[in-house]
Amino acid sequence: MLCIKKIGGMQGMKEKITEWTEEKIRKTLPIRGEDSHKGTYGTGLLVAGSTDMPGAAIISSQAAMRSGIGKLMVGTSEDVIPSIIPVLPEATYWRNGLDHLVSDGIQQEFRAAAIGPGLPPEEKVEKALQKLLERDIPLIIDAGALEKIPSTFQDRKSPVILTPHPGEFSRITGVSIEKVQSERVELAKEWAEKLNAVIVLKGNKTVTAFPDGEAFFNPTGNAALAKGGTGDALTGMLLGMLCCHEDYRYGVLNGVYLHGACADRWVKENSAHTLLAHELSGLLPQVWHHFET
Repeated sequence: MLCIKKIGGMQGMKEKITEWTEEKIRKTLPIRGEDSHKGTYGTGLLVAGSTDMPGAAIISSQAAMRSGIGKLMVGTSEDVIPSIIPVLPEATYWRNGLDHLVSDGIQQEFRAAAIGPGLPPEEKVEKALQKLLERDIPLIIDAGALEKIPSTFQDRKSPVILTPHPGEFSRITGVSIEKVQSERVELAKEWAEKLNAVIVLKGNKTVTAFPDGEAFFNPTGNAALAKGGTGDALTGMLLGMLCCHEDYRYGVLNGVYLHGACADRWVKENSAHTLLAHELSGLLPQVWHHFET
């Protein structure tokens, strides 16, 4: 059985907490039950990677497998799969998954899904996103899948999590990047309510805003994350966290926290200039263990 440490309800923390702290992550990280199995933590679907950006599928899938998921299916281009298998033999693969998603939707059950890393902002991706939105599961939308999103997700019961950097958030909202940077919390909260979606506005002190008005600063992370691919790693971590947390809010907040904490661990012994995005998931086992002891 999946066993989750509980703390007081999120509504009780509304407007009183501006930072997702180490104390809270220690209280909300899941315990892996002794009698659990891979089905306990569910199967996640990751639609990522393309011929021109195969690395995004590698980075995000590695991060997902490190983040508590039971099983992972990677939907990616046929020519990308041989690049992933040597570094992630544990995953299963949906050959040309993007094409099949557009034509047939998804036919099996998934605990959660993510789409976007390494995908070009094209009509096919938009159609695939619409197919995923038809399924009542938590969905992370990132990168190429953020180019054209619905004007609202009001009709969905399961959460939608958007993970834009400031430039992507500016394109989604029409607000200038300068204003986005100067009013990060207010705008993230405003648009989370408008879209009925969780917004993870990436950057220094990443802001996570929920549709009901709750918003939290993330205290972890540093300039080492200012490099291509680190957002792909975050998407993968969030997918894994959604699969192993009973409360999706804790999954999102803890995923953002641990992602930044991995970068903090890196700079204890290395220059911030030198981090490679795929190394974040390699740091996660020790970082996560720190919060369990």
